[in-house]
Amino acid sequence: MDRLGTSFLLFALFLLGSSANDNCIERTLDFVMLEDDANHAAIEDDIRAQLELIGITVNARKLAKEAFNTAMTNGDFHLCFSETWGAPYDPVSYVTSWMANNEAHYSAMSGVTGTNSRDNIFAKVELALSATTESKRAEYWGEIHQMVHQTAVNLPLWGKRIPAVMNQRLAGYSPGFQQFDYPVHRIMVQTGSKTVSIAPGAQAGLFQSVGRLDPHSYRPNEFFANNWVYEGLVSYGSDGAILPALAESWIETSQSVTFKLRTGVKFHDGEDWDCSVAKLNFEHVFAEPLTSADYHGWYKLPTILSSITCDNNGDLVLQTSTPYSGILQELTFIRPLRMLSPASFQSTDADSWKTSNSCPTGWGEVAGASETITCAGIKSPIGTGPFKYISRTTDDADIDQEVVFHAFDDYWGGAPDIDVLKIKYFATSTAVKDALVAGNLDMVAGDGVLAPADLTDLMTTHSTEFYTFMTPVIMNSVVIINSGKAPTDDIQLRKAIIHGVDKTAIIKKELDGIGDSADRLFPVSAPYSQVELTPRWDYDFEKAEFLNCPIDAETSEATMHMIWPLGLAVGLHLAF
Repeated sequence: MDRLGTSFLLFALFLLGSSANDNCIERTLDFVMLEDDANHAAIEDDIRAQLELIGITVNARKLAKEAFNTAMTNGDFHLCFSETWGAPYDPVSYVTSWMANNEAHYSAMSGVTGTNSRDNIFAKVELALSATTESKRAEYWGEIHQMVHQTAVNLPLWGKRIPAVMNQRLAGYSPGFQQFDYPVHRIMVQTGSKTVSIAPGAQAGLFQSVGRLDPHSYRPNEFFANNWVYEGLVSYGSDGAILPALAESWIETSQSVTFKLRTGVKFHDGEDWDCSVAKLNFEHVFAEPLTSADYHGWYKLPTILSSITCDNNGDLVLQTSTPYSGILQELTFIRPLRMLSPASFQSTDADSWKTSNSCPTGWGEVAGASETITCAGIKSPIGTGPFKYISRTTDDADIDQEVVFHAFDDYWGGAPDIDVLKIKYFATSTAVKDALVAGNLDMVAGDGVLAPADLTDLMTTHSTEFYTFMTPVIMNSVVIINSGKAPTDDIQLRKAIIHGVDKTAIIKKELDGIGDSADRLFPVSAPYSQVELTPRWDYDFEKAEFLNCPIDAETSEATMHMIWPLGLAVGLHLAF
């Protein structure tokens, strides 16, 4: 083709492109996010620029945590950042929590009608939760995944791997199987002091405080610290395996579990672990006023537990009001039910669950359908875990500059090789890396502590100084799109948003290439999640443009009228 033919094709493409872009449906969307989250702000900026290409204007609304939570539960958003909870919550407990409206999905699904409506999805979830055979549970969950996927209320971004970087004077570490499970009790100290310092990843990224360190509530407690101090009946292993912990074995029926408790176990204060202590912990946490969605009713077991008894063998027997297959999985959660020493309760009287409940004092009096309880808190953070809490140094801003734990020499699983474990506070990710390289910090564990570029640098430039560990993908980062608020009540717009975001480009630019592009809400590694889903939620700019910038017949005809005479002229030129 000669120069004239080439020029014609370029001009024709320009006309077609111009007519498409000129025909985009102009939309304006609110993107709510946490204030002071620099990472999300950078990602939002990229998403905003990409969606602008198809006529969508995005306005960022940066909110404090409480206001952000309110916006999500009230449906006051078009877009918001979120992520799945990861093992062992996904998908069962995470999806179940949607019914309690404690995050954005309840609102986001409210505008969907027909087969995939919120009510139909929730009804299917109830069937899955009560299914008594593994094959039936897998069948129901496969259907739930497809229904949720087709609502197009989730823009999957990437799978999250949890990193850890460790000085090579230490050895033997292997990552845990939950997001905030840092099993440092397995570490062996090869050289130097047996005092080890760590900068752990907290719920908000950089560590600031371990919180109350009580085992029966939520924030400001930090998962990782509670996991060092307290244990449950069972723990979570590779590929969803349920492993013995304070229970060494169990017998499960459709509506009961009988636990054979581990013997010879001591709490950090020397108190004995037995069935009476297990029963006391259950009675306090699952007191009737606390089983509502406002407290522990975001997951299933608190709402169906009907009795807690100790049999003649000293075994703990849990009965449920309905069949439920997820009991053991839910008992692996780091909160809100880990075992507290009986001496740490304000009272162990028979009615202490009512008069002096271990719930935080800030909860005050909590009224239920039949009882009102008084929250009295705990005396001290004492569990059976591999490390016992010793002290903290807190500044005027209530930031823990240093928190000290000691190895529990009488730990039933064997005392840790680390004698003293110190959490160190750092104001910035740069300060964390500098401390590592300078040798003033032994370890980093968790997401959001090191900047992606610094993590890459430690894995490459400093590979002879540090071991780096990455878990498999355990959870997905997503943007939730609200179907309950115009204009994102239009599924065509939601699909345009999904196909219009180039995740791979954002991963490369903002995450230094560390991340795996996702096309579904849950990673296939989660139980019941290895299913084929259609359509694929991949980046496809042409599809996004087609959905939000349709070329109507009139525009197409006008464009062709402009192109046709030129085409005829070029054709004649080429012919002769």
